[in-house]
Amino acid sequence: MNKKVLIIIPAYNEEECILKTCKKIDEYNKKSKNPFDYIVINDGSTDKTEDILTDNQIPHIKLIENLGIGGAVQTGYKYAYKMGYDIAVQYDGDGQHDIDYVEKIVEPITNGKYSMCIGSRFIKDDKDNFKSTKLRRVGINLISSVMKLKTNVKVFDTTSGFRAIDKKVMKMFVNDYPTEFPEPISTVNVLLNGLLIKEIPVKMKPREAGKSSISSLKSAYYMINVTLSILFMKGSK
Repeated sequence: MNKKVLIIIPAYNEEECILKTCKKIDEYNKKSKNPFDYIVINDGSTDKTEDILTDNQIPHIKLIENLGIGGAVQTGYKYAYKMGYDIAVQYDGDGQHDIDYVEKIVEPITNGKYSMCIGSRFIKDDKDNFKSTKLRRVGINLISSVMKLKTNVKVFDTTSGFRAIDKKVMKMFVNDYPTEFPEPISTVNVLLNGLLIKEIPVKMKPREAGKSSISSLKSAYYMINVTLSILFMKGSK
């Protein structure tokens, strides 16, 4: 692989998971012929996340206030673009993503065929794979249908935070990245600008610690608002 790849790890109050997540990447890099750079975006954490990152000399950017997942990930994209990376990979800090899949979701981009590649839980019927709660799966299916209506492209895992983008998309996201519903909205934006997306089957795990900030009520709010947002979107060429 002759492309420079950066893994971006947004983290908010991940004191129980972040060190283990980074150590798994370090262990992978020691064995791999193609090690990956990574950076943690500490999104205004109020727990011991910053102390853990500093004490263990983990490369990171400290945000002085919580920007939310959209702002944190965009910070990572800005850093990747400024530092000359060819590919940026969004990767959760809570232990849900598996470093062994990164090379697989990067490969379609390094081959020059696709501008975004999404690690998907839903394109293979794997009963052992963690696929979120039933209510959230209903929402994901609805969002998928609305995205197909809007773009004529079927995306199965519309909310996956495990994805890779090329430099063209990186530049788009540096200039404009959604703070609300960032994964589905940014995916639609890529499609509306005529760029190709591929989904790769991956296995994900439940959070290793901590608690998701998305309640059942928030899931319903998310589902309704993201579908309306997609329907009113236009390409940003």
